[in-house]
Amino acid sequence: MIDNKAFYKLSYGLYIVSSVLDGKLNAQIANSVFQITSDPAMVAVSINKQNLTHEYIQKSKLIGVSALSVETPMDYVARFGFRSGRDTNKFEDISYKLGESGVPIIEDSIASYFELQVEKEVDVFTHTIFVCKVLNAELLKDIDSMTYQYYQDIKRGKISKTPISQNENKTEPIKPTSSASKYKCTICGYIYDPAVGDPDSGILPGTPFEDIPDSWGCPICRVNKENFEKIE
Repeated sequence: MIDNKAFYKLSYGLYIVSSVLDGKLNAQIANSVFQITSDPAMVAVSINKQNLTHEYIQKSKLIGVSALSVETPMDYVARFGFRSGRDTNKFEDISYKLGESGVPIIEDSIASYFELQVEKEVDVFTHTIFVCKVLNAELLKDIDSMTYQYYQDIKRGKISKTPISQNENKTEPIKPTSSASKYKCTICGYIYDPAVGDPDSGILPGTPFEDIPDSWGCPICRVNKENFEKIE
């Protein structure tokens, strides 16, 4: 018997994995990036075969990894995790630089970055594990990395990305009613909890879902309220 919930206790980080092909840039969110040797410095990256980034990596043999920090805006997760590079330019209006190898490196709110060269590929059914030599690596900011658990807690509304005390809106939180229901985004799974609200978007704790302005969007994937369903 395999209990899928057991996998939830494995530790992951969150990363923007990028590549370049014929001058075109693409990137995606990934949680399987890990060091495998220190001398020489080698890193493994697992990517879904259906993703455009996978195609770029296989052909160029180059990978950029930007390690997300706890300060990284959730917009980045939505942009690089819930949109396809086949349909949109993910780097539009994003601050980035090209590394020495030509791969794009995110600059804002990133803890560190790596430039990698693929040395070996391992086929693992739906994914490919790229075993890579580290070409360059730099610590940009000595700050906690964003873990998968941290991201999940934000997505489920367990914690706010920005403490309420830091918001410009100093209005006292609305007292939640006992009948206020939680709503779940059918696209990414984010849960809006009225008791928590969405302070980053100006939605105070205690605001029922029905009272949120129609202009509001999911803080993770940015779809509108029509894509939410009541769960409690």
